[in-house]
Amino acid sequence: MHLTNLSIATMVNGYGLIEKGAVLIEKGVIKSVGPDTPKGTTIDCGGRLLTPGLIDCHTHLVYGGNRAAEFEQRLNGATYADIATAGGGIMSTVRATRAASEAELLESALRRLESLLAEGVTTIEIKSGYGLDVETEVKMLKVARTLGTLRPVDVKTTFLGAHTFPHEFREDHEAYLKIVCDQALPRVAGEGLADAVDAFCEGIAFSVEETRTVFKAARAFNLPVKLHAEQLSNLGGAKMAARFKALSVDHIEYLDEEGVESISKSGTVAVLLPGAFYYLREKQAPPVAELRRHKVPVAIATDLNPGSSPVHSLLATMNMACVLFGLTPEEALLGVTANAARALGLKDRGTIAVGQKADLALWDVKRPGDLAYPLGFNPLAAVIRNGEIIKGTLP
Repeated sequence: MHLTNLSIATMVNGYGLIEKGAVLIEKGVIKSVGPDTPKGTTIDCGGRLLTPGLIDCHTHLVYGGNRAAEFEQRLNGATYADIATAGGGIMSTVRATRAASEAELLESALRRLESLLAEGVTTIEIKSGYGLDVETEVKMLKVARTLGTLRPVDVKTTFLGAHTFPHEFREDHEAYLKIVCDQALPRVAGEGLADAVDAFCEGIAFSVEETRTVFKAARAFNLPVKLHAEQLSNLGGAKMAARFKALSVDHIEYLDEEGVESISKSGTVAVLLPGAFYYLREKQAPPVAELRRHKVPVAIATDLNPGSSPVHSLLATMNMACVLFGLTPEEALLGVTANAARALGLKDRGTIAVGQKADLALWDVKRPGDLAYPLGFNPLAAVIRNGEIIKGTLP
C-alpha cells in the first residue's frame, strides 16, 4: 500500500511534519516515509492529515454498574473521599463487577470500546481493579483480553488488584496484601493475563510501603509497574515508583519538583488524566512547567471509568489537556501517540517511521493542531491497522 499526497505528522521530534508526503506499507510495517515521490500504484489521499493510530494508555474500561448518582452527590457538595469513606466510590463498582457475569462485562465493555475505536484508537490499555478478589480480577482481565480478539485493536492489560482495600479487609491490610501478592498476582502472571502491574498510592488507598510490597512482588514475575500517584495529595509514591523504573506515574496533580526530577532520571512517563480533574472539579493542575523543564515525556489518556472520569473520547481528552492543563496541541498529540506508546513500554508504534507497525489514522483536516481544537467533533476519515484498512475508506 503506497499512500501519497499526505500531510504526515510523524510525531518524531514534535509533529515531525512532512508536507506533501508519502508512506509505503508492506506486510503491516512502514517501509518508507518521506517526500511525495509516487512510483507505481499509489493512493492519492487528497492532502489529508496522517498520524499514528491513537493510543489510550490508561483506562478502566471493564466494569459493572453505574455511578451517575455519585456524580450528582459530588455536585451537591460531597467530595470523592467522602463518598469512598461512606462505602461508595470504587467499592460500589466492586460490588457491581463481582455480581456481573463475564458475558455481561464483555457486552458493556464492547459498547465503551466502540466509542474509542471510532476516533482512531488502535491500542488501548485496560486495568482490572474492580474485583479486589482473585476470581473477579481474573474475570476482568480475561474480558479485557477477549476484547482484543473481537475488535481490531491491540489491548494491553494491567493488573490493579491494589486499587483499594475491600471492606472485608479494611482493618487487615496485611491479609489483603498477601492475597494480591501471593494469590492473585501468581495466578494472573501464570495465565498470561497482565502486561503490567499498577497500584493506587493515596491516603484513601495504599500507602507508599504497601505499594512497594506490591511492586516487589511484580518484579518477581518480571512485570513492569505503573502507579496512580499524587492525585489527591503528595505521599511520595512517584519517587518510590521511579526507583522501580516504573513505565508511568499517572494523575500526579500534587507531584512536587523533587518527584519530577525522580521520574525524569528514571525515564518514567507522566500520564495526565484531565477527565478525572474535570469531573472531580479539582483545583490543582499537574506541574506541567516542571515536567517540561525536566524533559519528562508526557502522555494523556481518558482514564475511562465509572466514577471519576466517564470520558469516552480521546479527542475530547486532548482538548481538555490543552484547556485545563495548558498543553500545546503538539504536546497533546504526542501524548496520545509517541509518549502513550512509551507509557505502555511499546517501541513498535506511536510514530510514523521506517520499521514501525503500520497503525495509522487518516483525518479530514490539514493541520495536526486541528485535532485538539474542537470539542465533540470527529474528523476521522479512515484507520489502518497492521497495514489493512479497518475503518472508513481511502480515496
